[in-house]
Amino acid sequence: MRYLETKKARIEIIPMIDIMLFLLVFFAMMTLKMIPTSGHVTKLPTSSTAATIPPPKLLVEISPDGTLLVENQAITSEQLTAMLLQRNNSKTAVTIAGNETASLQQVMSVIDAIKLGGATEISLSTRHPTGK
Repeated sequence: MRYLETKKARIEIIPMIDIMLFLLVFFAMMTLKMIPTSGHVTKLPTSSTAATIPPPKLLVEISPDGTLLVENQAITSEQLTAMLLQRNNSKTAVTIAGNETASLQQVMSVIDAIKLGGATEISLSTRHPTGK
């Protein structure tokens, strides 16, 4: 009469571990795709000589429509120059993250605004063609 005996309930832990590992990998992959200090997704141009630099003191993003984003706020070139003049520090490291569809003229106008603001350390953000 074994079939009348009650079985004890078991908690299977292996499927729970699988789900937790999947969530860990998912969130790690999501955070690696973000640009530091910004919540915007920018398609950066590629460069075979891309190198890692320290985080910038100021990140300027050029969106596909040509607007400038600094600290999640849309500003003009004149406002960018005024912001840098207020900082009054020539050692302010500025990184320009231009969309891959941004024109060279848009990038040059941002560089001009940064130089008029007194900053001397300017870098361009790119990504490696292999995705590294």
